[in-house]
Amino acid sequence: MSVSQATNAIRTALNACQDGYALPRAFYNDQAVFEADMDAIFYREWLFAAPECELPNAGDYITLTVHDAPIIVLRDNEGGLRAFFNSCRHRGSRLCDKERGHVGRLVCPYHQWTYELTGELVSTRFMGDDFDPEKFPLKPVHVTSVEGLVYICLADTPPDIEKFRADITPYIQPHDPRRTKIVYESTIVEEANWKLVIENNRECYHCAGAHPELLVSLVEMALPNDARFADEFAIMDKKAREWDALNLPHAPVDGGLEYRCIRLPFREGAFSMTMDGKPASKKLLGDLTEPDLGSVRAFRIPNNWHHFLSEMTIHFRVLPLGPNKSEVRTTWCVHEDAVEGWDYDIHHLSHVWIKTNDQDKTLAEENQKGTRSPGYIPGPYSEMSEFMVINFINWYKGQLESWLTCPTTTLQAAE
Repeated sequence: MSVSQATNAIRTALNACQDGYALPRAFYNDQAVFEADMDAIFYREWLFAAPECELPNAGDYITLTVHDAPIIVLRDNEGGLRAFFNSCRHRGSRLCDKERGHVGRLVCPYHQWTYELTGELVSTRFMGDDFDPEKFPLKPVHVTSVEGLVYICLADTPPDIEKFRADITPYIQPHDPRRTKIVYESTIVEEANWKLVIENNRECYHCAGAHPELLVSLVEMALPNDARFADEFAIMDKKAREWDALNLPHAPVDGGLEYRCIRLPFREGAFSMTMDGKPASKKLLGDLTEPDLGSVRAFRIPNNWHHFLSEMTIHFRVLPLGPNKSEVRTTWCVHEDAVEGWDYDIHHLSHVWIKTNDQDKTLAEENQKGTRSPGYIPGPYSEMSEFMVINFINWYKGQLESWLTCPTTTLQAAE
């Protein structure tokens, strides 16, 4: 398929969209649309990479792959965060093939070209007297930490992230994510398009029928004045007064279509996202002293959401693997000084979201199978229960509309 044929196909698909309705079949199944998604969104937007606590020391690194782009994120010798394309400047071999590790320098396993943690090329073999190593540093990737959440951007010029930083920092700073440690992680592959994974996360319309473990603690309301949950108003009002007294912000931020952040209470008597509602760890995060703080729910398009509780944080990262395949990584963090077996138990801490992720995997995969049917006709979203899905879809369509004016690299690879 040529670039013009692919862009025409995407334009045709966009023209078939109805406002307030699910996307047509092509958006969840076609390779050309998937390539456009990668170029228009995942190669241009800020993406959540990992909790910063995963990189505590100089030389610590993690790797991830964004479509065709392998990336290294590391801590340099000055304590700063850096990110690079995981590709040697010699003949392109990946420098690091493990998910995480520790290095003094980055050494290509193919021909041993060696780089400082700053990306500077410092050693080669048999390249001759005319070779200038200063011309061959690693290609950098934009990286920043938003209060302990590491984001990367592959674009030459990244979009502004400062409003997001300013808006969510007051909500998550009291939980001090930098002073946490990962105590459990899960990576699952869902046979579903990345948009179906995000759509599923953006609504709790399905929760009553799918997530009994999660609903032990979670209040389904997405807004403090959600009329569907009048029984919860008393809890919300009571907790809002308590949070005001603690100077903890809780009202929904104005993130437009791009992001969301709000603090909401748990059900009466629940303190955490556990099967019994009891705290997952005895040791609270940061300098917090109150165990019943509900959860700060934060989401940023296109690939991440988070829960910040009084005693743990839970982080979710989505990476597309193909038109009908996505990787979902979840990390559970507690205070850096918490002791396993004394302060926390791994099963107690992780069980609810292990079950919830597995249930969501099934839902997304069944959704994917249904969209492949020739009988699939997009239906309307619920404005009451799926307004966040509508926001996501409107953002998504806007990104593709903008991209169509200047499609670039990935569709060329699909020719």
